[in-house]
Parts: sequence; C-alpha cells; structure tokens
Amino acid sequence: MLPRGRPRALGAAALLLLLLLIGFLLFGGDLECERRERGGPGSFPCALTPRIPQDGRPREAAALGRDPQTDHGGHNRSDCVLLRPLPPKCELLHVAIVCAGHNTSRDVVTLVKSMLFYRKNPLHLHLVTDTVARNILETLFHTWMVPAVWPQVSWIPNKHYSGLYGLMKLVLPGVLPPDLARVIVLDTDVTFASDIAELWALFAHFSDEQVIGLVENQSDWYLGNLWRNHKPWPALGRGFNTGVILLRLDRLRQAGWEQMWKLTAAQELHTLPATSLADQDIFNAVIKGHPALVQPLPCVWNVQLSDHTLAERCYLEVADIKVIHWNSPKKLRVKNKHVEFFRNHYLTFLEYNGNLLRRELFGCPSPPPPGAERVQQALAQLSEVDACFEFRQQQLTVHRVHLTFLPHEPPPSRPHDVTLVAQLSMDRLQMLEALCRHWPGPMSLALYLTDAEAQQFLHFVEASAVLSARQDVAYHVVYREGPLYPINQVRNVALAQALTPYVFLSDIDFLPAYSLYDYLRASIEQLELGSRRKAALVVPAFETPHYRFSFPSSKAELLALLDAGSLYTFRYHEWPRGQAPTDYARWREAQTPYRVQWAADYEPYVVVPRDCPRYDPRFVGFGWNKVAHTVELDAQEYELLVLPEAFTIHLPHTPSLDSSRFRSSTTYHDCLQALKDEFHQDLSRHYGAAALKYLTALQQP
Repeated sequence: MLPRGRPRALGAAALLLLLLLIGFLLFGGDLECERRERGGPGSFPCALTPRIPQDGRPREAAALGRDPQTDHGGHNRSDCVLLRPLPPKCELLHVAIVCAGHNTSRDVVTLVKSMLFYRKNPLHLHLVTDTVARNILETLFHTWMVPAVWPQVSWIPNKHYSGLYGLMKLVLPGVLPPDLARVIVLDTDVTFASDIAELWALFAHFSDEQVIGLVENQSDWYLGNLWRNHKPWPALGRGFNTGVILLRLDRLRQAGWEQMWKLTAAQELHTLPATSLADQDIFNAVIKGHPALVQPLPCVWNVQLSDHTLAERCYLEVADIKVIHWNSPKKLRVKNKHVEFFRNHYLTFLEYNGNLLRRELFGCPSPPPPGAERVQQALAQLSEVDACFEFRQQQLTVHRVHLTFLPHEPPPSRPHDVTLVAQLSMDRLQMLEALCRHWPGPMSLALYLTDAEAQQFLHFVEASAVLSARQDVAYHVVYREGPLYPINQVRNVALAQALTPYVFLSDIDFLPAYSLYDYLRASIEQLELGSRRKAALVVPAFETPHYRFSFPSSKAELLALLDAGSLYTFRYHEWPRGQAPTDYARWREAQTPYRVQWAADYEPYVVVPRDCPRYDPRFVGFGWNKVAHTVELDAQEYELLVLPEAFTIHLPHTPSLDSSRFRSSTTYHDCLQALKDEFHQDLSRHYGAAALKYLTALQQP
C-alpha cells in the first residue's frame, strides 16, 4: 500500500509533465528560432516572422494553402517573438519610390505619412518621377519642412523606356547614386503599420549571394490556374510580389544586373506576351533562373490585399502586420475578413494632419529643412504679449502645398488666353459647379483645407458630372494651419500656377458673365496689351441680395436688373469706396474701354499679365488684402482700363469667420491698421517719393 501522499505527488508530477508537454508543443518552435538566430546570414530569426525554411527558399505552391495554425514547418506563421537589433538610431535609411502623374502623387503622400508616423530614423527619399509628379512633390516636400528627411529629396528624371514607369524599378541600380549600397523600394499603394527601421534591419540577414529581398506572392497568379489559358510569366513557386523590395545595389551592379534582366526578358518575350504585372514579371523570371539571388522576407512586410489573395493565412493577428499593400484595382473595396481594420488604418493616414509630422527626432541632430531656420528665428523674435501676435505668427507660417491635387490638362498655348484665378475654403465648394458653367476657359483655384477636408473635396469633385468633366481646372490644396485665413498666400499659390499669358483675378463667390471669357481674349488682342501696353483691365463688379435670380445674358439685361433694384454695384451699401473709381455711371453709356485713376481703398477685379505683382502675404484674415494689391499695380504704373461690356456678379453667402471677427473686435482693427502702416513703409523704401501719394490719400477723410 502506497503512502497517502504518494498519489498526490504522482498526480502533481503528471500535471507538471503535461504542462511541459503542452508548452513544448506551443512554444517549442522557439528552440528552432534560437538555432536560426545563430545561423548567420541568410536565415531569419523568429521575430521576423512568418517563418522561412532552413534553405532560405519558399516552400512549394501548397505552402500558403496550409492552415497557418498547423503549418509548423512552413513560412506563414507569425508566432515567434525573438527580436533582431534595429539599425543605429541616427542611421540614414534610403527609400526609393517610383511616382508618375497626379493620382499617384496623392498616394505617395499617404505612404509617406505612414512612414513618418512610425519612423525613428532619418530618411532619404529617392523619388523617380515624371514631370507632373516632380512639380507636385518638389513643392510639397519643400513646404512640408519635415525634420530629418535628410538631406533632401532626390529628383531622378526618367530617361528610360519612353516613360514606362512600370519598369523603372528594374533600372534603379543604374539611376540611383552610384555610392548608394542599399535601398528599400516601395509601391505607392502600401501603408506602413510599423517602424521602417525594422524592415531595414532585414538587410543583415542577406547571405553573400543574395541581392534582392522580397515577400512571396499571396495569390495563385503565377501558378497559372486562375482561368483557362492563363499563361503567367515564369516564377519560383508562387513567385514574389514587388510592392516592397530590399535591394543590395552594390551587389546588383557587380553581378551585371542590367544585362541579366534584359537578357531574361528578351528570352521570355519570344514565347510570352507582354508583361501583365510590369517589373514584377521580369523580377520573377530572373529569380526563377537564379534562385540564389533572392532572400525571402516575412510576409507581414507585404500583406497583399489583391483579388484571390491568401493574405489572411499570413498572420495570426492584425497586430502582427507591418505593411499593408492595396494591390487590387478594387483598393478599399477588396474582400478580406479584416478589411475594416485595414481600411481604417489607411484612412487614418489619408486624413491625418501632416503638420503633426513636422517633429524632431530626439537625440538625432540633423540640418534643418531649407528655410526652416530662418522661419524659426523670425518666430523667436515675436512676443506673445503683442496684441497682434496671431497676425504676425500667421504671416510666418509655411503652409504645405499640394499642387494640381486632381488630374489636370494644361491649356494649349494661345497668345491672348486668360486663366480665372481664385481661392476658396470648404464652405464655398457649392460655387464650383456654377463657376464652371459660366467660365469655359482654364482656371487655377487654390483651396485652403485640412487633410480630411481635402479628401471630402476629392469625393465632391468625383461625384459631380460637371466638375469631373473639366480637365482644364487646376486645383491646388494649401493645408490649413493657424487661426487666421492666409488669404493672400493662398491667392499667390493659384496665381503662380496659372499657365496662360493673362489672368483674371477673381473671387470664388463671383459669377462672371457667360460671354466674359471670349470677350476678355478679344479685348486683350484689340488693345494690344503685353509688350506694347502695360494695363490692368477692370471688370465691373455687381451683387445681388437674392440667392435665386435670373443671371443676365447681356449688359442690357444687367442694367434692367440694376434699375429694378435686383442688382447693385458691389458693396454699394457697406463699402462704396472700394469700387467707386470704376465710375459706374460712365460705364452705363460706355462703348469703348476708358481709363480711370487709382484712389484710396480701390479694389477692382482685374485682368493682368501672369507676371503681375503678387499679393502681399502680410495681409491675413479680413481687410485690405486686395486693396494692397491694387496699390502695387498702380505703383508699378499699370494703366487701369474699364471694359464696357464686361461684368461679374457677387452671390450672397454667410459671412466668413474672419469678417465677423473684424466687425466685432477693436483689436482686429488695430492690428490691420498696423499692417497697413508697415505696408506703406515698405512702399516708401521700394518706390521712394512716388509712394507718398498713397500715404497722403489714406490720410484724407
């Protein structure tokens, strides 16, 4: 008979043995992790999951088809936890992105936001662009002023393959700087969910032969069984996806990469049609013939949300995911059981305030972005006890600018063409359709929006048959920052992007006469403006108190509405001085253009050459922003000519926040007066005695 305590001891031992067995089954793979941790180059630690087989090559096609919960030897598990060291905190990481066109430029912004949000290292972005994308992104990064995106963005013009940007990744070893040894290459439709330094750390696992790091393709595309007569390019197993690539550029150059891929492509094109997946097909064909070149990467670094994807078997939890790749034409409408998480993650960065990413990297000193030091010094000189601190701070704010936010076709070159230039904010979007109906010519419009509002604007245009049909309207987004509306800075963005010889400087709440575009072009030609005559053509402005009224089709109809009290000269009741020099009584009878003289507070709507003076950016908020521009035109001896058949009509709307503040705050008035005084001092310094007339005119009652 056993002692009484013996069964309990045996039971406890059995329970302990059972727990150890369960632990081994659940976590025994970590022993393999430790072995691979010591395995040297070419083998991955388990933190870089899913697992890679010992030979460093992907399993056969069935690998992704296995159940990730039971595939203990496969490469799609996400259950290891050992971490590899990240690169040094201040090591510069190089990232290359190929970008062409307007829409892809918007995608780049979202991608970069996600990188900046998680990054802890300085970044050098190498952007391979066409002319359109270069203009957009160069301005965007210059005005974004992100610290430690260092030293600057590299602009690499495309000189290969007649602009076939789908093949540009293949030539990166030849077009990137020759001393650059390593680079991460990204598609524009990926979104980061982790620090890019973790991806950079994977270079440490390359063997001496490996030159390309790729994630296995997560669909059956290269298996050739998606439909009858489907003939994909050759690939190793499932093949690899090129949305995220690690390139050892130094080794690729030594291996004769350019000759290698060209020879492979030429051989395959004898029996296969043109590539379906651009550079990805050629990368895979090369790897098929030279499998030692590739280092398979953990699939969490390129979770592919394409049609027929098996991405759900790549991870155990969404928290495992490092990079999301929207490589389906359906984009956010792709089918996946976790698509709501992926979609919300993407939308977070799509609408994220990019101003918040202008943060320093602590403990990692780097030169400030161009112009940032000057701005910081000027801001440091401001006093927060100054009643006009908000005004002066807003003047110094550098706003992010995204030019040609939507696809745009530049107008053909015509010697007398005119672009309508205006600015607006979110509360004036409803004016756009009517404006497009009234003005058939090119327009350059700057919008002052938040990141989230920019996406609402995009959907607004896409949903409008009128707006989406107009490719000659250029929309430029100036991102909102600060308490006051930087109206003249926004105007200057629109003015600088006009591409025709002449511009009509208007406001968004005005509708021009239906015939005004053609009339202005004819007038410019008849008056022989340009090199022979320096003039500003005045378009008389009117207003209606009615939200609904019949728009006049001619001057005669307008005069009838004016006599009936349905129309007034613009701001007749609130600020008649603003338009008085136009001389509306004379305009009623005029048959030919007539000259008028400048007077204090005159702010007409004018047509001028594109190289006219810019608006003074010191005027923010409400008041004197257009008046100062008219003063500058007169100071530069522009002749003011009123056109007898031209008119534009202001429509009623709710007052802006800045106009309400102007009318209710004496401090606002005082600050505006201080800005006016500074403006006149600058005029005197620039124009000398000729500027005295402006100061004298303002002193008169």
